[in-house]
Amino acid sequence: MFASFIRRLAFLVAFGLAAATAFAQKNYGPGVTDTEIKLGQTMPYSGPASAFGLIGKAQTAVFAKVNGEGGVNGRKIRLISLDDGYAPPKTVEMTRKLVEEEQVLLMFQSLGTAPQTAVHKYLNSKKVPQLFVASGAMKFADPTNNPWTMIWQPPFQHEAHVMAKYIRRSAPQAKVGVLYQNDDYGKDILIGIREGFGEARASMLVAEVSYEISDPSVDSQIISLQASGADTLMLGTTPKAAAQAIRKVAATGWKPTIYMTYASTSVELVLKPAGFDNAKGVISSAYIKDPSDPALKDDPEVQAYLAWAKKYLPEANPVDLYAVYGYANAHTLLHVLRQCGDDLTRDNVMRQAAGMKDVVTPMLLAGVKLNTSPTDYLPLEQLQLMRFDGTRWVRFGELLSR
Repeated sequence: MFASFIRRLAFLVAFGLAAATAFAQKNYGPGVTDTEIKLGQTMPYSGPASAFGLIGKAQTAVFAKVNGEGGVNGRKIRLISLDDGYAPPKTVEMTRKLVEEEQVLLMFQSLGTAPQTAVHKYLNSKKVPQLFVASGAMKFADPTNNPWTMIWQPPFQHEAHVMAKYIRRSAPQAKVGVLYQNDDYGKDILIGIREGFGEARASMLVAEVSYEISDPSVDSQIISLQASGADTLMLGTTPKAAAQAIRKVAATGWKPTIYMTYASTSVELVLKPAGFDNAKGVISSAYIKDPSDPALKDDPEVQAYLAWAKKYLPEANPVDLYAVYGYANAHTLLHVLRQCGDDLTRDNVMRQAAGMKDVVTPMLLAGVKLNTSPTDYLPLEQLQLMRFDGTRWVRFGELLSR
């Protein structure tokens, strides 16, 4: 009996050692070694949406700091960020190069609804994470049909829905005109606006006018919206068109209350070209901290962000919200990679990304947390409205969600 016990004990010890060894083994996917994690990205550093290029620059700068401090679990992050000019054919070419030639572990925060639509099916067929897409399109948050794709920011539909509900509540007699980009991005915003107005849509929504991102200006669209009798203008646009619209509204003498999506909130790249006086009173939304907010001057996260920007992103205006956006979501990716440990496979990357529970990463507004699950690919769903006072954005009200 004693001998039998010894044999059983020896078996359990041997099994435990084998299990421990297996647990300690490193498991790598493409682009990963003991010293490096290789990531891919397409970003519009040129073209009609080039204002967004600051996002990629900020993310690269975040990883430069992390690499200088030893990397993630001892591995340096190498982000290969290519300029696609916001042109879907170029996005396809570059994404294939990153996946098939560079053999990246994942595609991180590649930007644009139309460009990312062009590679959506390809990346899912290849089982390559299309992680934290820089778009709020709901099509990129469908784990049932596209389990390898996840967004990061609040969905466009949700933001537009929140704004429409606010207008309906605060100005029920308003006559609203909408300028939207004629693609999935703009159409998602239009869906959210229509749903937010609900049964009041027939009386409140008086005009919907589209533009193409390739249009040299939106002047004719603004004139058409003015002629509709609208006293409220909602902009579902990218930065260039937003700046043009605000400037044209002022030039015509039209004085609507203007709402625009968070995609165009850059003070430096949108409001400054539009003219600060022209942009005064514009309403948008936020979910990340504004470093120019006097109420946050002593906030430790803001102080750390400004110190980082001074050292690692000196060419940019540190209060530009696109830089803050890039900084914040880069830290979300760092969280996911740290959670992966030594199991740096594509499967585990998506498993960890879909397992966030009340995660807080730097520069999110107080109370805003990241939550996901295998059936919920919407990490962020809370927003706070803000108004431009002619110098900076000023938040008001409470956190809102759809």
